[in-house]
Amino acid sequence: MPLRATLLPLLLPAVVVATLVAILDGPKEVVAAALVALAGSLMSLGMSRGTLQRQLDLLARHTRDRAEGGPSTAPSVVPERLDEVAGLEGAIDSLHAQLSARNTALTQEARTLTAVMDGMTESIWVTDEEGTVVRHNDALRAMLASTGSPLTGQRPLALIRNEALHDAVMRACRESASSHLELTLDGLFPRTLSIRVTPLAKDLPGSAAVFHDVTELRRLEKVRKDFVANVSHELRTPITAVRGYAETLQGGALNDPVMAPKMVEIIHRQSERLSELVEDLLELSRLESREVSLKLARVTLADAAARAADTVRPKAEGKGQVISLHVPQNLLAVGDTRAVEQVLLNLLDNAVKYTPAGGRVDVYGACEGGRCVVRVKDTGVGIEAKHLSRIFERFYRVDKGRSRDMGGTGLGLAIVKHLLQAMDGEVKVESQPNEGSTFTIFLPLAASSSAATG
Repeated sequence: MPLRATLLPLLLPAVVVATLVAILDGPKEVVAAALVALAGSLMSLGMSRGTLQRQLDLLARHTRDRAEGGPSTAPSVVPERLDEVAGLEGAIDSLHAQLSARNTALTQEARTLTAVMDGMTESIWVTDEEGTVVRHNDALRAMLASTGSPLTGQRPLALIRNEALHDAVMRACRESASSHLELTLDGLFPRTLSIRVTPLAKDLPGSAAVFHDVTELRRLEKVRKDFVANVSHELRTPITAVRGYAETLQGGALNDPVMAPKMVEIIHRQSERLSELVEDLLELSRLESREVSLKLARVTLADAAARAADTVRPKAEGKGQVISLHVPQNLLAVGDTRAVEQVLLNLLDNAVKYTPAGGRVDVYGACEGGRCVVRVKDTGVGIEAKHLSRIFERFYRVDKGRSRDMGGTGLGLAIVKHLLQAMDGEVKVESQPNEGSTFTIFLPLAASSSAATG
């Protein structure tokens, strides 16, 4: 039904009034006819208003249902439905479908963004124009060790107490300025963070901060710098000695029957030390780059310990020391024979070197926890606790002066660690100053080993 057909009766009251005014002065027949027409008009007016009101109510109900996201509860069939009202309902349905599709797309985009952010190893937060965190990923929560407290709604200073970071965030929000800074988070395990703070899009106020954990990178850089410095120092010492004594000999000391042999001996010792240093460096480099090809087989640890002890025994006897072996003959490990002997030789050589005259070195072997265990125990000078975590580093010396006087390259324990790792083993140390040290190595147990479990 067209809308004009319904609205026309609404205009009838004015027509009726005009008609009444015109005919009241007329004959009685005319008055009677006019009253009949008036009654019909009033009936039509009441019916039209009721129809329009009902259809408007149904339209409002239909619109409300769609706005709430559900299907329409209004009747689908309405007598004398107005064409214009039906058109409005169709437009509302079309708008609802478009909005639903748009909301679905936005929800999917938000889920995708969350999945991407949470899949990143870098920590991220996003702030609004006031610098308040409105979004973050799981990596940030892990980095800040936050468990239950919400991070959204927090200010930068509340999460990381660093004025430089706070200033960088506010500059990004207010001045659209990007910043890069590096800071260290204190705590039980300090971490170094490289942070990039950038503004969001021009039409989207706020900022984003990406946190890169560069702790390991900085540690490796320090190790590299220390390594270069240590190598330079270790090489400089023998080279300086060789050059100095060679120049002295060239200057005329070569003809001195007393000094010449001594200087030649010193040059020989320093050249041997230089050769050992280069060989150890090459060996360590091959181990770290996994260029060493080990031949894994059954190794009788008692035999390996005996051969290593025989090598260092002359030096030990020269200091009045005793080397005692307590390794069962049936203790068999999986490893490379030459590598196992080198590990034990390095440990025994260190034990003899740092044990005073008259001391002793004991080597114990057993099967513990399904692995072969060999302990090299000495009665030497011992090591302070603060050094224990670093003694397997390259060139690390507990007492630099004393270590150089006793010889060695400073690479022996680093080689021990890498050789054992290449054989799926490990090394540990226990020590007390002035009470001696115990170095314990662990190797895989060979299947046929029958040593008693310790």
